Amino acid sequence: MFRTVTLNSSKTVIPRIGYGTGTKWFSGNNSKPIDKDLVQSIHDAFSIGYRHLDAAEMYGTEKSVGEAIRTQSIPRNELFITSKVYRSIENIEQACLDVLSRLGMDYLDLWLIHAPCFDRNKISLEQAWRQMEKLVENGKVKAIGVSNFQKQHLEELFALKPKIKPAVNQIELHPYVYEASRELIEYCKSNDIAIESYSPLGSIIYKPGGPVDEAVEKLAKKYSRSPAQILLKWNLIKGDIIVTTSSKRERLEDFLKVLDENFQLTNADIKTIDDAGAKLHFRKYWTEQIDGKK
Repeated sequence: MFRTVTLNSSKTVIPRIGYGTGTKWFSGNNSKPIDKDLVQSIHDAFSIGYRHLDAAEMYGTEKSVGEAIRTQSIPRNELFITSKVYRSIENIEQACLDVLSRLGMDYLDLWLIHAPCFDRNKISLEQAWRQMEKLVENGKVKAIGVSNFQKQHLEELFALKPKIKPAVNQIELHPYVYEASRELIEYCKSNDIAIESYSPLGSIIYKPGGPVDEAVEKLAKKYSRSPAQILLKWNLIKGDIIVTTSSKRERLEDFLKVLDENFQLTNADIKTIDDAGAKLHFRKYWTEQIDGKK
């Protein structure tokens, strides 16, 4: 299995497994002091082989990410850094400059609109996307994309005839949301938009004991792998890139092993997980905005 994916518009190369700085590390406040535990965990991730870090304006972790990058020796051009805009959507260009300041760097590899449900009275989708494109033109960002966009949002964006197509759609993806996401995934692939999955372990983290567990445990035993590795491999087959995290070094090492070319799931294995996941619909994030449920 290839360790990287080449994105559509810029030919930027993105590592298929990213270290996420949301969820466990989420603070929501960019004025908070540097999180030394997060810095150490990122250093651990670097030493294991991670080169892709995923951040967001909303997470409040960019200063810590920047500190982790500054206090190690990997050259900037060997790292892939993503961040996202949402709270400061009305001025995307300034938001990007603020992010770069917190990170202590000159450019982002990938810059995403965090969700489509921003206040359209503040800024239209067309205005927002033009600002995204301008950041690419000005060299502040190598590639641009979206997160949590559904098919109708992407259709709205394409109707604007963008100069630069979204390179990525970062979405929640695990077996319990796959059935509801099939059409979206197919649409993205048909339009050369890479699927980047967050919460790829959502089925076992948020719904332990659910119908997927038995299927995954049997496959883990069959292949002498961990349940997490089975789910991550399934996710890479369904999409292109995954973002996950842990504060435990051994788990981070475990995650990277899914890229082992000798580890494969059969079509029957994949169908077993698909069928188990279809028995329950569960979305952890942006549930009201996407599913219309609180």
